[in-house]
Amino acid sequence: GKEAAADFHEAENVAAAQAVAAKLEGKTVVISGSGNVAIYACEKATQLGAKVITMSDSNGYVYDPNGIDLAYVKDLKEVRRGRIKEYAETHKDATYVADCTKVWTVPCDIALPCATQALVKGGCTVVCEGANMPSTPEAIEVYLSNGILYGPAKASNAGGVATSGLEMSQNSERLSWSFEEVDAKLKGIMEGIFHASYDASVAAGSEGNLMVGANCA
Repeated sequence: GKEAAADFHEAENVAAAQAVAAKLEGKTVVISGSGNVAIYACEKATQLGAKVITMSDSNGYVYDPNGIDLAYVKDLKEVRRGRIKEYAETHKDATYVADCTKVWTVPCDIALPCATQALVKGGCTVVCEGANMPSTPEAIEVYLSNGILYGPAKASNAGGVATSGLEMSQNSERLSWSFEEVDAKLKGIMEGIFHASYDASVAAGSEGNLMVGANCA
């Protein structure tokens, strides 16, 4: 469906970024949020071999060292409209912390801010934004000064618009694409955005600074 495809974009951009940094396979991922973007970022990251260990809502976050049970989260949030703390009540190894900002203290390889504005800590090497400007200016400075691969929302959060464009093309040409076809087309678009941003960062004299690259591309 369109909703899921639109929200897969952020993890697709992480996948493209890994061509420069490291593969997603075997990496631990911290995600903030538990809405559409967070849920489908979790799904795509898991499909690509990563282990997502946190999700959050406005009251707090859950940490599951075994990996987030996404089917449960989908039912909890999309069907029952419950709170994320209920996850820890039904998963014996999971813990709940009643402070959503503390999600960024959990050690990880990759951080995907899909809701909470905060300073990401925990020794991660990649931060890719899935919400509108979720990182504070201070956090961005920390990313850049410490060599963290940072995917700014302007680039990594572009999949919704891209998917709308695909929908318009499909409608105008009287076509009917499967989810897999849309996902593959979106993957190509997001990889193109990554490479355009990276190439622009090189041309601007700031190689690898995707914030500069996205602003220039």
